[in-house]
Amino acid sequence: MGIYEELQARGLIAQVTDEAEIRELINNGGAKFYIGFDPTADSLHVGHFMALCLMKRLQMAGNKPVVLLGGGTGMIGDPSGRTDMRKMMTPETIQHNCDCFKKQMERFIEFGEDKAICVNNGDWLLDLNYIQLLREVGVHFSVNNMLRAECYKQRMEKGLSFFEFNYMIMQSYDFWYLHKHYGVNMQFGGNDQWSNMLAGTELIRKKEGDDAYAMTITLLMNSEGKKMGKTASGAVWLDPNKTSPFEFYQYWRNIGDEDVMKCIRMLTFVPLEEIDAMEKWDDSRINEKKDILAYELTALVHGNEEADKAKQASLALFGGGGDDANMPTTEIAAADVPEGGMPIMDLMMACKLAPTRSEARRLVQQGGVTVDGEVVPSIDYAVSKDALANGVKIRKGKKVYHKAVLA
Repeated sequence: MGIYEELQARGLIAQVTDEAEIRELINNGGAKFYIGFDPTADSLHVGHFMALCLMKRLQMAGNKPVVLLGGGTGMIGDPSGRTDMRKMMTPETIQHNCDCFKKQMERFIEFGEDKAICVNNGDWLLDLNYIQLLREVGVHFSVNNMLRAECYKQRMEKGLSFFEFNYMIMQSYDFWYLHKHYGVNMQFGGNDQWSNMLAGTELIRKKEGDDAYAMTITLLMNSEGKKMGKTASGAVWLDPNKTSPFEFYQYWRNIGDEDVMKCIRMLTFVPLEEIDAMEKWDDSRINEKKDILAYELTALVHGNEEADKAKQASLALFGGGGDDANMPTTEIAAADVPEGGMPIMDLMMACKLAPTRSEARRLVQQGGVTVDGEVVPSIDYAVSKDALANGVKIRKGKKVYHKAVLA
């Protein structure tokens, strides 16, 4: 089985142009492909997972990844799939975020001579002359076709600014520039990028001729990845300072039963024959599957040592006898605990489980907080000093766990 067939078997390929040529290039290690990442935050999140794992798989098969950081396109913001305009960032914030992305990507991709490269589209987009861009690129775009593009549909309902309307042209220019200056012959992206990607392919063919060797492929990447990247409490980050390895492990350990095998197939590097065998397991082994998923992905992002610690803490949490020393923990000073115990809302804020007292109150009143497995009955509940001396486990919602202990 070639790598193209493996991507198909894992459910990663959604649409392609030039399938025969793409298959041959990928299977023979002849693809020099790029995936773009707009630096919208100072950390990647699990919504980026498919792209990162895809680059890793293709590099292992001999193909060359080009990581494109959106120092230029990040100045505008991709309107795809959005109902509102992205918040504009300062150049300093964009550069900082790009630096953070690059550092995190080094866990997945091998950079260096004759390996993967990382480029920033700010290096060419920010110096463009507007009139020159209109003459060289704008002439090849039909406004009628652009308005029909899927990436603009949601924004059209509430109003699409001319500012955002330029994004497709910028992304298309990226592909042409990378093709011309770096020999990139393929681009990858998620389903919601299809219109932009096709526009880039067409631009190259119009600029370089019909024989220009540039192709596109889309994945079930953003549609699934963006869903996986968000939880009720926000994003699940790859930066351990924003989402700890334990919290990261717990996110995957608590994923819905219906998504477990799909995630194992798409995101992990477990061999396909083992995955096919797991598909036949009895339903009673669902938690075993979840542990495999959580461990494999935590090890991929944070390393085997942190994955082992997270697994032990998870076993302790669910009564399997593991070590809970690696569960996120807050030490409470004895002087901060009143004689009658520490009020639950104060404790939640001390543990950073709620940003405000009103949010803590809401969570408690909705029955969304437990202490040592028991639902907190009211906002008047307090945790005794003796209990804190032994350490108490607090759960917020279904997936966020924390330990509080007396210092």
